[in-house]
Amino acid sequence: QLQLVESGGGLVQPGGSLRLSCAASGFTLDGYTIAWFRQAPGKEREGVSCISSLDGSTYYADSVKGRLTIASDNAKNTAYLDMNNLNPEDTGVYYCAATSSGIPRMTDYHTWYDYWGQGTQVTVSS
Repeated sequence: QLQLVESGGGLVQPGGSLRLSCAASGFTLDGYTIAWFRQAPGKEREGVSCISSLDGSTYYADSVKGRLTIASDNAKNTAYLDMNNLNPEDTGVYYCAATSSGIPRMTDYHTWYDYWGQGTQVTVSS
């Protein structure tokens, strides 16, 4: 079965850190562009970060620049999102997605990605 499985979410205090993982099964992430999205309650899903399979270029939403880092480990067939200095506005369900295209998208993405994970909840609260 071809799928992505996220893990690593949880409850964290403001200023805290989390590492999200996105493990691929049934296919190899090598050659796939990876993106992370999040959806807060009552809001639309938004792109957070992505990494291109073509050259490893990374992209971040303005709201997370300097705090989040995306990476992909082909040996482990897993992508990561390191999140630091979290604030309550970062709360939401985080999804990873993969596309065989080398071009990442964080907008107009609905039909762009081949695979989506089921999501992992991140809650930032004191």
